[in-house]
Amino acid sequence: MRIREIELADVSRYRGELMGAAILFIILFHVPLARNDMFFGLRRCGNIGVDMFLFLSGVGLWYSWVKHPSVKYFYRRRLLRIFPTWLVISSLFYLQRFNFETGDYVDLFLDITVNWGFWLNDELTFWYMPAIMMLYLWAPLYMMLIQKHPVFRWLPVLMVCWCCIVQWVVPIHQAVGHIEIFWSRVPIFFIGINAGELVRKETRIEPAGRWLVLITFLMTATTCIWLEQMRHGRFPLFAERMIYIPLTISLILLLDDLFRKMPKWLNHAFFFLGGVSLEIYLIHNHFVMQYLIPYRLGYWPTVLLTIVLTLPLAWLLQQIIKRLLPS
Repeated sequence: MRIREIELADVSRYRGELMGAAILFIILFHVPLARNDMFFGLRRCGNIGVDMFLFLSGVGLWYSWVKHPSVKYFYRRRLLRIFPTWLVISSLFYLQRFNFETGDYVDLFLDITVNWGFWLNDELTFWYMPAIMMLYLWAPLYMMLIQKHPVFRWLPVLMVCWCCIVQWVVPIHQAVGHIEIFWSRVPIFFIGINAGELVRKETRIEPAGRWLVLITFLMTATTCIWLEQMRHGRFPLFAERMIYIPLTISLILLLDDLFRKMPKWLNHAFFFLGGVSLEIYLIHNHFVMQYLIPYRLGYWPTVLLTIVLTLPLAWLLQQIIKRLLPS
């Protein structure tokens, strides 16, 4: 049987389905599970969904930038895609918890707009939103830089080094170590931008490359699962997230093959999930799952109910925002 080449164009072709898979991984990660459960290590690795989002976002941003290399256009598109949805959810979340008699209104405003608490003291509620907004802020500068000086595509290597510096250089760790969850995700985002050109040019990798992809996936996946199952809490998380970089890329390439062979109806289902992944992320944890957990239904029933109850809310929110925004 002839082994097919790896077509990097599949990363774009199945981007919606991949985003759908990523949000499912994140839900699996967020639903609580006992530390001694045999599925615990694999469930913990579900936060690789964030890395998938960031990589795919980087690829998508490069596509958009090549078509419209305008900073104004770039920021307008990104702002309209995420900010209105974020404002609705952040307002609902923070206003119901705010003390209108003694509360700090400036802090409330900053939390609602940019989740200021994350940058100040690592408040992890919706941490992905301030993180992605910050990455979007810097993305045009990076894309202009690598267009003019391609050698700077190597900058993600220095970003990995920066993660080590933040962890172990004491003065820097004391200053910015509290947002390690952000620093450790920066490299995969910019690697995604770098990969965007390869995907756009529909680069093909020789069939033997499939063995490298498979070896990379097995090596990194088993390492991460073992670390989480056997040594959870006893190693710096940033180190595992560096392993997530090759794990993310190899997983995406393997999932591309899977989506090629799936029935169309199943692909459509994943594509639909990917289309409302932002809304699902913002709604599922604090507006659905937290109300299910007290019932102690068990892990898988809670996962299933979280998905079933979140989907219509996510779709409805997206439709409302679309109607309110200019076309």
